[in-house]
This record gives sequence, C-alpha cells and structure tokens, in this order.
Amino acid sequence: MTEQRHSALGLHPIEVAPGADPVELLKRSQIVRRTQMAGLVVLLLLALGAGRTLLARHANADVLAAVSAEQSRQYVKTTVARRNAAAQNLALPGSLQGFVQAPISARASGYLKRWSKDIGERVTKGELLAEIETPEIDQQLGQAVAARDQAAANLALTRSTVERWEGLRKKDVVSQQDLDERRSAVTQAQANLAAADANVARLRQLEDFKRVVAPFAGVITRRNVDVGDLIDSSRVLFTLSQTDPLRVYVSVPQAYAHLVKVAQAVVVTQGELRGQRFAGQVVRTAGAIDTATRTLQVEVALPNRSGSLLPGAYVQVTLPLQASQSLLAPTNTLLFRAGGTMVAVLDAQGRVTLRRVSVGRNYGTEFEVIDGITERERLVLNPPDWLADGQTVVPMDGKDKP
Repeated sequence: MTEQRHSALGLHPIEVAPGADPVELLKRSQIVRRTQMAGLVVLLLLALGAGRTLLARHANADVLAAVSAEQSRQYVKTTVARRNAAAQNLALPGSLQGFVQAPISARASGYLKRWSKDIGERVTKGELLAEIETPEIDQQLGQAVAARDQAAANLALTRSTVERWEGLRKKDVVSQQDLDERRSAVTQAQANLAAADANVARLRQLEDFKRVVAPFAGVITRRNVDVGDLIDSSRVLFTLSQTDPLRVYVSVPQAYAHLVKVAQAVVVTQGELRGQRFAGQVVRTAGAIDTATRTLQVEVALPNRSGSLLPGAYVQVTLPLQASQSLLAPTNTLLFRAGGTMVAVLDAQGRVTLRRVSVGRNYGTEFEVIDGITERERLVLNPPDWLADGQTVVPMDGKDKP
C-alpha cells in the first residue's frame, strides 16, 4: 500500500526503529490490515443500504401510484330490465252477500198475529212467514162492498128510468133534453160502480197482505218482530237471503282494472276454513272507475251448494291475471332526485346517463317501467348519491371487485 493510500485512510506507516522486535512489528501490521478490511466492509454495507433504500422508495412510489389509480376508479354492479312473461295473482278482500237479499215488510198495517219462521230456517218461494190482524182494513172492506152494492142498485134504477123515458119520448110526451139527462145519469151510475169495484179490489189485495210470504227461496237471516207488535209498511219484519249462489263484490285498483275480464275464474278462500278453496267466476264489472276510490267494482258469482259459506263473511278473492308483458326493473335501481324518479344507464364506455322513468305498478322488489328505458340497457344497482350525469364508472357485472 502506498503512502498516499495510507494518508487517505488516515493510516501512517510503521516506522521501524533500530533494534525493534520483528514479532511486534508483525502484529502491528496485521492490526492495520484488519482495520483496513473492516473499513472497506463498512463502506460496502453503507453503499448497499443506500441502494436498497433508493430501490424501496421507488417501489413504494409505484405501488402508491397504482393504489391511487385503483382507488380513483368507481366500481358498480349492473343489471338489465326484463319482460314480465309470468302470470300474476291478485289477492283482494271481499264480503259474501246473498245472491238475492231483501228485507221483507208488510203492506198491510195492524198487529202481528203469529210468525211461523225464525232465523236460520230455509223457506221456499210462497211459504208463509207471518200473519197480521187488520181490523181497520176488514171494516174498510165491508164498507167498500156495501158502497159497491149501493152503486150497483143505483145503476139498475137509472137504466130502468131511461127505458121508460125512451118510450115516452117516442110518444112525444117528454122532451129530448129530459131523455138525455136520464141517459147521462146512467153513465154516471156506471162510473160510480166501476170506482166502487176498484176500491173493493184494492182492499181485498190489502187483505191478502195480511199473510206475509217468502218472495223467493232462501234463508231467514233476521227476524225483527214478535207476536203483538204494531206493524206498518215502514217496518222490516224479516230479512231473507238466497245463499246459493253467493255474490262477492271486489274493488280492483285502477292499475289492474284492464286485466280483469268477464267469465274469468277466481279462487275464494276464508281464513276460518283452512285448506278449502272455492271456485267462482267474474260475472260483471262496473265498467267504470270509481272517482272516489279509483277502483273498479267487480262482481263474482260463487256456488255454495254445501252451505259452508255464510253471507256477510270476510273472504280473500284471488284473481289470476294474464301476463302484461310489461318491462320490469329492480326497485333498487331507482334514484329520487329533484328532477323526478330516475335510473342510471351505462353505455359501452361506462359513462353514466341519468334518465327519468315513468313508474307503473310496484311489486316490491321490482317495478313496472312505463317509459324511459329499453330492455337492453344496463342499469346501475344501488346507485350512490354522488353518482352524476356523465361520470365514468367500471361495471362489475355481478363479479367481485378486483
């Protein structure tokens, strides 16, 4: 090693003094060499550490740039709208009613003499339900019959008088004016007799109303009177209901009104009759939407030969509706903004377009699209609030985020 190198390393050559021990000189030389080697190793380690630090910083910078770029990308899940090709079942509440249901009143006034049918009993058409005592009508009828007999006798007298006056007129004993007066009296007597006959017929018809009979076959569902009650024409004696078949009136919402057709089969169920299903049929509709409730009244005819169903019971009516072939989209694609109800539509480059849609019926997880999108367009699922028109996102198509 040269003297200049020793100077650079801060080492000084060993000066050999005269008479020095050669072994001591050798040890000192070895120490110098070891010190030089240690210094070289330290310098090498420092250089390696500096290089490693530079490489690590560069790698970390690349990773940070990649992570930042990755985090700046917004990932979304997408879906497409579909056509509704499946039939629907619409369940609506309803109340059973007798096919014919009428309050039975008495035309004649009087006192109830007796009743022969009570609630729950079945009756046939024309069967006696009750009898009424009508003393006033009986007296009026007797008076009317007497007045009729009096009118008949008066008519017979005027006719015989006219016959005699016609004979006298032929002999020119009486004037034509007198004869015409007698003929007019006959006409008046005939009119009086006709009025008396009509009055007698009216009162006899009232007499017939003393017997209250069933106007049709059915079941007595209510009896409102008892023996001795005062009866007038405004008082309801019985309520009669025909229980086979039954009627069910259902109010169908406007959104489904156009899907209900006459002769359409329906299924009726009652909560208390578990496992039993009754088949009915739509017989008529109101043909117009009620402006107060925005519903269509539908009448269903329901056979009840077994008598299991009772009028007035609460039931569920299930109407199987035809598939509307409408466009359906998931409810979680909707965005509610100041401009209205919108969905986020993605193009091929991943750009977002906020488009306003018209919503029809809501089925819970899906809604009916009336206007705004087509069947092939991709929609963003669960769109975030920060999603804006023209923003670029990355569709995941149902896969996990990378």
